[in-house]
Amino acid sequence: MSDAAHKSSTDRALDVVQGYLDHDAVAVHEALHGLDAGGSLEVYAVLNGLLRSTISIMDLTGRPWRLEDLVRRADEVAVSAPPHYEFAAAEATRAWARGDESAMRAAAGQDLVGAVHITAVGVTVLGLAVWGRAGFLDVLAEFHHVTVALADTWAHDVPEPS
Repeated sequence: MSDAAHKSSTDRALDVVQGYLDHDAVAVHEALHGLDAGGSLEVYAVLNGLLRSTISIMDLTGRPWRLEDLVRRADEVAVSAPPHYEFAAAEATRAWARGDESAMRAAAGQDLVGAVHITAVGVTVLGLAVWGRAGFLDVLAEFHHVTVALADTWAHDVPEPS
């Protein structure tokens, strides 16, 4: 059995973002390889949480970003997506940057795997805009640390079935 089979949804979500951050199409593929619909949904949920948190931090801090920077980064990052998702991922990020959230959602459509890639690209682009590469790596490491700690706490606080 591969290491991927033992990874949590959080690990896979962070791995796919790391793959996009490194412009590593192989790592992007490996992070999501073998996921069924339920696993893809869990990864999407983690990525969506990261995306919403990043957007909230951008809003709270008033961190400036320029539309052309997000568009350029979207194009650079999305190139690591599977070819059939590259354009959709870049276009969804562009739509968000323009303030067109409905176009962003439409880019994912009914395709869960596409939504995972689109969201991972969005997280990566916005993470780079807010923190830069080194800072974003620190944020991802801290996110991993916190989620592991929360999972460990939850596992110990769950009452035994009678």
